[in-house]
Amino acid sequence: MSAPAIGGVQVSRGNGATIRLPRGASLSDFADRIGANPASLVQIMLHLGEMVTATQSVNEETLQLLGSELDYNIQVVSPEEEDRELLEAFDIEFGEDEGDEGDLAARPPVVTVMGHVDHGKTKLLDAIRKTNVVAREAGGITQHIGAYQVAAEHEGQERKITFIDTPGHEAFTAMRARGAKSTDIAVLVVAADDGVKPQTIEALNHAQAADVPIVVAVNKVDKEGADSNKVRAQLTEYGLVAEEYGGSTLFVDISAKNGTGIDELLEAIVLTADAELDLRANPSMGAQGIAIEAHLDKGRGPVATVLVQRGTLRVGDSIVCGEAYGRVRAMLGDNGDAVEEATPSRPVRVMGLTAVPGAGDNFIVVTDDRMARQIAEQRAARKRSADMAKSSRRLTLEELFSNLEKGRVDELKLIIKGDVSGSVEALEDALLKIDVGDEVRLRVLHRAVGAITEYDVNLAVADDNAVIIGFNVRPEPRARDLAEREGVDIRYYSVIYQAIEEIEAALKGMLKPEFEEVQMGTAEVREIFKVPKIGNIAGSLVRSGLIVRNSKARVIRDGVVIADNLTVSSLRRFKDDATEVREGFECGIGVGYNDLRIDDTIETFEMREKPRV
Repeated sequence: MSAPAIGGVQVSRGNGATIRLPRGASLSDFADRIGANPASLVQIMLHLGEMVTATQSVNEETLQLLGSELDYNIQVVSPEEEDRELLEAFDIEFGEDEGDEGDLAARPPVVTVMGHVDHGKTKLLDAIRKTNVVAREAGGITQHIGAYQVAAEHEGQERKITFIDTPGHEAFTAMRARGAKSTDIAVLVVAADDGVKPQTIEALNHAQAADVPIVVAVNKVDKEGADSNKVRAQLTEYGLVAEEYGGSTLFVDISAKNGTGIDELLEAIVLTADAELDLRANPSMGAQGIAIEAHLDKGRGPVATVLVQRGTLRVGDSIVCGEAYGRVRAMLGDNGDAVEEATPSRPVRVMGLTAVPGAGDNFIVVTDDRMARQIAEQRAARKRSADMAKSSRRLTLEELFSNLEKGRVDELKLIIKGDVSGSVEALEDALLKIDVGDEVRLRVLHRAVGAITEYDVNLAVADDNAVIIGFNVRPEPRARDLAEREGVDIRYYSVIYQAIEEIEAALKGMLKPEFEEVQMGTAEVREIFKVPKIGNIAGSLVRSGLIVRNSKARVIRDGVVIADNLTVSSLRRFKDDATEVREGFECGIGVGYNDLRIDDTIETFEMREKPRV
C-alpha cells in the first residue's frame, strides 16, 4: 500500500510493522530494511523540519519520528542485545555456565562495599586487608574502583571473599551501578555519627535494583556522638529491618579505624551467602567475566582488572574485552604476585590487551586471536555509530536559520585524559551534565586513558585551542614542550569535584553578560527654567533614591513614559554643579528633552550586570 505523498515523496507504509535497528543507525539503514530509497527518507525528514543526511548516524528520537510518520514500530536494540547478537553470530553464549549440574563447583561470594562519600568504605577494606589504600587516594576520597580477595575463617574452614570497592562521590553513579550488577552481596557502610545520606540511599537503590542481599556495616561506632540505633531506625524507612527488630537484614557495628567488628562482618557475609545464595560456577569452561577497572601502565601497556565470573582464565588465552583484544601475556593477583590461572570470583590484573577496555566491559575467552580481533572491531564500529548519534543533536531548520542570524553558539571543547577508564567515564558524564543554558555548550573531542601525548596537544591546537584535562595524569615531556609552544591550556586534577567546579565556572565565564535595570531615583518637576544654548531645565524635588549626573533617565507623565533613553546631562544645586542629589533635596535637572511640564516625574536608572547563578 502506498502512503500519501509526504512532501511529494511516495514511500510504502509499514501498517504497524516492527523494524529493529542498531544504535546509531542511519536513514540508509532504515531504507534498506523497508526497501525504500534513502534520498526519499531525507526528503521526508526535510518535510518534517529536520536536517539529516542519508549516511549520518541518528539518535533514537529521530528514528521514532520517521517511523511514526511511515507507520512503522521502531525498536532500537539495546547495547546488551546488540552484544548478545554479535556473540551469537560467532556461536558464543555469554552469561551462562556450560555443562550440567555435576560440572558446577562452589565459588566465593563477590561483595561490593557501597555507601556515602567519607563514611569509611575504603578504611573498612584497609582493615580487612591490613593495607593503607586511603593514604594513596586524593583527599582521602576513592577516585577509582578496586577488587581484592581475602580469606575468612568460618566454622573452622577458610572461606574466601572477593571485595569490590566503589567510590562514594556523586559523580561516580555509573561505577556504583556497575559494582552492584557484578556482585553477589552488597555491604552498605553507614557512619554511626552521620547517619543515612544521599549516596547511602542511592547505593541502597542500586543494590535493591540488582536484587542482591544487603549487609549493613555501621561504621565509626567509637566516635563521640555515634548512634548505631539511629542508623537502624533510619534504614527501616527504606525496607532494611535489622534482625534484632524482627527483620532479616544483618547489621554489624564496626570501627574500621580501630579494627573492631571486622571478624563479625566477615562472618555475616558468609552466613548471608550460605543462607540466601547458591554460589556455583563451572570452572572448566572458557573464562567469562567483567572488567572492573583498566589503566595504561607505562611499562606494561594496557592493564585491566577483571573479575572472572565463570570458567578459568589462564595465561596464553585469547581474550576479547569490550573493544580491546589480545592474548593474556601475564596475570597478577591483588597483592601483585604472578598468577597462572584465575578461577570463578577471583579478581586479577590482565596484561596483553591491545587497548584499554572500558570499566564494566564484558570479557570472554575465544578460540583464537583472529576471532577476538573480529569481535572487538565489530564492537568498536557499533559503539562509534552509537556515539556519533548521541553527540550529533538534531538540528531543525528553524534552529539552523536562527544560528545563521545570531552567529554560532559558544562552545567549550575538552580533551579528557585519566589514569583509569572508570574515572575518565565518570568525569565526562559529570561534565556533560553541567547546565548553563543554551548559549554555551560543552563538547568532549576525545577521551582516553594514559599520559597526555603530542596527539592530544595537536588535536587541541587543530580544534580552536581546546582545553586538555589531565585527571591523575601528566603530559609526556615532548607533549609538555609542544603545549607550551602552542599555548594549549592543560588543567590537572586529582579530585573530581574540583574539575567539575572549575569547568562549570569556565562555562559560566563564556556566557554573554546579562543586564538588568536598577532604579536609582525619582524627582518631581516643580518648575521649568529656559536656559539659552542648553534648553529647558527642570526645577525638581528628589522624591526617592539618588539623582546622579550622567545616569540614564526617562520622563513619566500621568504614569506613561513619554521620553526614554535620556541622560542626565546637567545637575545643579542652586548655582553650583552637583555630582549627585539625595532624596528630599531640590535641584535643577537637564535631560536634553524640552517638552517638560510641571508634575512630570524624572526617573533615573542604570543597567547592572546580572550575576549568573
